[in-house]
Amino acid sequence: VRKKSRTFYSAEQVEELEKMFQEDHYPDNEKRREIAAVVGVTPQRIMVWFQNRRAKWRKLEKLSVKGNKKCPTSAA
Repeated sequence: VRKKSRTFYSAEQVEELEKMFQEDHYPDNEKRREIAAVVGVTPQRIMVWFQNRRAKWRKLEKLSVKGNKKCPTSAA
């Protein structure tokens, strides 16, 4: 079994995917097919992109929470 080669996205594709991610972090099968048609890749690639983007989002959320705890903005 061969590993799938890496998919590279153009700036326009990433922009479209990010816009869709802002609307919905968990697109269903039908929505993934629609996004795939717009972006021009397979629904499987869209699914993986969203999985990776959610992981990045969770990581950033965790870091921002840590940062807020370390440096609380106190009025005193």
